[in-house]
Amino acid sequence: MTGVTERSAVVAAEASQFDLARTTAAEPPRRAPVRRRAGLALQHVVLLALSLLWLGPVVLIVSTSLKTTQDVRVNPFGLFSSFSLENFSKAWIGGQFSDYVLNSILLSVPSTALILVLSTMGGYAFARLPFPGRSVMFYTVILGLLVPFFAFMIPLYFQLRSMGLLDTLVGVDLVLTVTGLPFGVFFMRAFFLDLPVELEQSARVDGASEWQIFWRVMLPLVRSGISALGVFSFIQTWNNFLVPVLYLPGGELRPLTTGLFTFISGRQVDIGPLAAACIITMVPVVAVFLVMQRQVAQGFISGAVKG
Repeated sequence: MTGVTERSAVVAAEASQFDLARTTAAEPPRRAPVRRRAGLALQHVVLLALSLLWLGPVVLIVSTSLKTTQDVRVNPFGLFSSFSLENFSKAWIGGQFSDYVLNSILLSVPSTALILVLSTMGGYAFARLPFPGRSVMFYTVILGLLVPFFAFMIPLYFQLRSMGLLDTLVGVDLVLTVTGLPFGVFFMRAFFLDLPVELEQSARVDGASEWQIFWRVMLPLVRSGISALGVFSFIQTWNNFLVPVLYLPGGELRPLTTGLFTFISGRQVDIGPLAAACIITMVPVVAVFLVMQRQVAQGFISGAVKG
């Protein structure tokens, strides 16, 4: 009887130790969600702080552009304390920003269109068409991503001058296109590589030519990539400052970026019209991105799958 009691005590002790170990092992999973929620809360706080840090100057610029001249001088940091469109009138008419907007469109739209056409065709050729020296040619094009623009901007200036393209929209459009092609070809090649080979094989069996395969089969499947590349290229060309400064020295064809620079140089800075000029410069690219943001996000995510 004593032996049975001792064995029962031993079994009870082992059971209690097992329960204690199981309880101890079960504690971390209950604490993990708490730590996860704390980490997410910290991330949201950091993101909120960064958002306010970025939005603060933008809100101040918008507020300043909509104030009266007197209010800007008396209360420069007051938000929306008055309302007037005189600053936009001064920038648009007095600062000649109406001409600058047209010049920016004539520089950004053609160069973006050329980048899209050439990058799409080049990306398809490097991804789907087997030809001798394909890898060597592809890496030669990609080399353009590694060579900084500062390395060849001076020789390019003399080359454009000798060709009669200096201080012309055509010359600057060509420069913007060439500098944007390496990334465009690399980007679109990743999309075409991600498409299954069976698609073009089926099209060839049906008697489609190479151009028909590209135009009717492959191109519709990479629309998200084309949209993303178009928005990215448009923003890059619209915001480009160095190329117009170097290759449009005459001043008659200034885009918004160089026009904004000359608007504040050599004179007393008037903060109100300057803020309005900044808004005029920012609105087109912000509008394009807001309209195309879903396609841009989808394009960059899809293009990251293979490359």
